[in-house]
Amino acid sequence: MTVRTRFAPSPNGALHLGHAYAALIAHDLARSSGGEFLLRIEDIDSGRSRAELVPGILTDLAWLGLSWDGAVLHQSTRLAAYADTGDRLRRLGLLYPCRCTRAEVEAAARTTGPDGPIYPGTCRGKSVDPTGAAWRLDMRRAVAMAGPLIWHDERAGPQIARPEVFGDVVLLRKDDPASYHLAATVDDAAQGVTLVTRGYDLFLATHVHRLLIALLDLPVPIWHHHALLVEPDGRKLAKRRGSPGLRDLRATGADGMALAAALREGRLPAGLSLGDGIEVKP
Repeated sequence: MTVRTRFAPSPNGALHLGHAYAALIAHDLARSSGGEFLLRIEDIDSGRSRAELVPGILTDLAWLGLSWDGAVLHQSTRLAAYADTGDRLRRLGLLYPCRCTRAEVEAAARTTGPDGPIYPGTCRGKSVDPTGAAWRLDMRRAVAMAGPLIWHDERAGPQIARPEVFGDVVLLRKDDPASYHLAATVDDAAQGVTLVTRGYDLFLATHVHRLLIALLDLPVPIWHHHALLVEPDGRKLAKRRGSPGLRDLRATGADGMALAAALREGRLPAGLSLGDGIEVKP
């Protein structure tokens, strides 16, 4: 089977060194096995995505010496696929509309999960006007329908899927066409991705994605959750905090190929280190 990976940045800020590290891992895992490396632009966050940043992302990746196979896929061209998936899940009786605000959820929540306060099911089983509503997954019903599930991470080994720790997650958002959980899962399948690479901060999200794969009868990939570049205080690099941008490094005349070689060898810029947060198998 051909190994196919993808790098999927969101154009809501300039790429930083953490993105470079993630892109290199996805690229190199594909190339080392004679496989394919794809590029996807996750641009459906209407409040944050900026189309004018996309050319810079492509330039940054080329500066690092990376090339990708085929055309770049933009999630903004995939809205019909997300709507169709939502319709399919509704027909299975697995989605329900929710008009609760974030503040209402936080006030009513009794427990906290990986994404924050767990939705207490306020709208589940009730008559709610679906116009302009978010659509949540009825997690208990979905888990019962799918049955026990296993997924495999190249670093952590086999995992028992535990999507219930997220509660009734939003799959179709009020203001945007789909959540990360739904869009990433559907797009990885559509692109034939066989090895999903991403940082270990998204390790737990894979439990939800494995459930969606089962419900939608999609091919099951292998996952590879890699370490993150972190700052001295242990926080991962982030655009919003002004972490070192590749665009700025390019502007100083830095050698992108040399930077890529250093990252591959684990030689990190001063003040940065690799976190060690991979979750162990149960």
